[in-house]
Amino acid sequence: MNKPTRCTWCGDDPLYQQYHDEEWGVPVYDDQKLFEFLILEGAQAGLAWITVLRKREGYRKAFADFDVNKVARFSDKKLDKLLLNPEIIRNRLKVYSARTNAQALIKVQKEFGSFSDYIWGFVDHQPIQNQWQSLKEIPASTDVSDQLSKDLKKRGFKFVGSTIMYAYMQATGMVNDHTIDCFRYNEIKNS
Repeated sequence: MNKPTRCTWCGDDPLYQQYHDEEWGVPVYDDQKLFEFLILEGAQAGLAWITVLRKREGYRKAFADFDVNKVARFSDKKLDKLLLNPEIIRNRLKVYSARTNAQALIKVQKEFGSFSDYIWGFVDHQPIQNQWQSLKEIPASTDVSDQLSKDLKKRGFKFVGSTIMYAYMQATGMVNDHTIDCFRYNEIKNS
């Protein structure tokens, strides 16, 4: 049986391949899942995504399964305790940003009805369908991720630079950046 052609970034790691095959680029509209990716993408800053994927279950446990209302109420004591947890990335600014972002996300929900409506508005509520031949063509950021980053920062979010937000857009399917030879490209495009 032939192995499917995948985007080259996921290599041979089974966890990376599973994430690529099942999640990356699939449109996400659920606020809790969108919050999860916001926390995870922020945690990734300066690290490899595989590092975050390997700690994902630890993040689920540590951050109340990404329940935005619970995380928004985390005390300093709770956050300080999380800094001792080896199952997550123990960076003080990143850990504390989870609460800050939860609080900011709740404000966005109140203003827009849902975080999903807000975030998807940056792409006119339709995934951007790119047609990249190779990984080297894919940008680290775009005008849309620049605008999204700027607006999120204005609303008090942390760890939402343009590069992080472009990775977020890729992860949550706001943009289809599977290369055209990847078996997932058409599956996502036609879903």
